[in-house]
Amino acid sequence: MADFFRTFDDFRHQVFRLETLDFYDSKSERVPLERFRAGLPQDPSWLGPWADRVRAINRRGASIGRVHVVSEPLTEYVIFEMTCAYPSNIDAGEEIAILPRPTAEKLGVPDGDYWLFDDERVGRMVYDDDGALTHVDVTSDPVVVDEYVHWRQVCRANAVPLRQYLPRAGLRSQIGFEHHFQEG
Repeated sequence: MADFFRTFDDFRHQVFRLETLDFYDSKSERVPLERFRAGLPQDPSWLGPWADRVRAINRRGASIGRVHVVSEPLTEYVIFEMTCAYPSNIDAGEEIAILPRPTAEKLGVPDGDYWLFDDERVGRMVYDDDGALTHVDVTSDPVVVDEYVHWRQVCRANAVPLRQYLPRAGLRSQIGFEHHFQEG
């Protein structure tokens, strides 16, 4: 998987992520998620590494964005992501939008996470039943890549930007939108 994560330094123009799970088991989020569950304020330092990566991508003239397909009512974890992680990602320069699962299903969006790099390479993310990443299947097969390019376009065209989705869902940012990290 280390080779896959180096891809973030190799792409030239754009990277896109589709997220489809209602829970991810990420080591870096475990403590912040527990703080969220306990109603405690977040320590924004856990967001720094990703924010630094997003800013570096933008500085080199490339772009990064994601759409998260979500179940409604929202799960506790998705609320945590939307209010404690995504806003600071947006502050750093990532475009993030939300696509309700019924809309995604109506559109025929495949149920599976992926990263799409420069419309040339796809990393299909494979998770276990607990939401932990097990491996990434990477392909540059043009037929497969074209399919994922199509789904990126469909998702972006039908998703709601996070800044608009939060108030509609009765939520507000706990970290981000008004909080900016120091350049490192």
